[in-house]
Amino acid sequence: MATTLTLNGKQTRIDLPGDTPLLWALRDELGMTGTKFGCGMALCGACTVHLDGEAIRACITPISSVAGKRITTIEAMEKDKVGKVVQEAWMALGVPQCGYCQAGQIMTATAFLKSKPNPTDEEIDGAMSGNICRCGTYTRIRAAVKQASEKIGGGK
Repeated sequence: MATTLTLNGKQTRIDLPGDTPLLWALRDELGMTGTKFGCGMALCGACTVHLDGEAIRACITPISSVAGKRITTIEAMEKDKVGKVVQEAWMALGVPQCGYCQAGQIMTATAFLKSKPNPTDEEIDGAMSGNICRCGTYTRIRAAVKQASEKIGGGK
């Protein structure tokens, strides 16, 4: 079954069964390996991408459900105004340790800051709670989200 979507701003056609998870279409068919496999059950956040601007879990999203929609992966964040600021904050504060979860963390933080540019610590913790970091860099993640918020003009 052929599915057409917009991937990182470009029309893309994927010819796979409709129940194929978006994660595997991105990684195996389209070479977008920044999106990671973690749990396969939408519990860890490593596979987070944007669907029409909203953070979703690609591991449980069938490609049939994304036909005609906009998918954005970590590979395009440097072209996104907020995404670029988030990535810069991540680097400035040395957030990654092993780095495996960080693409999903950045994708979640970017979508969150677009909807809530001036978050409290509690709101940051709530928004990021679905993303697991086995290295425990949560304090640095919160600090990076706050720094990015200030840079995009949301901070007080």
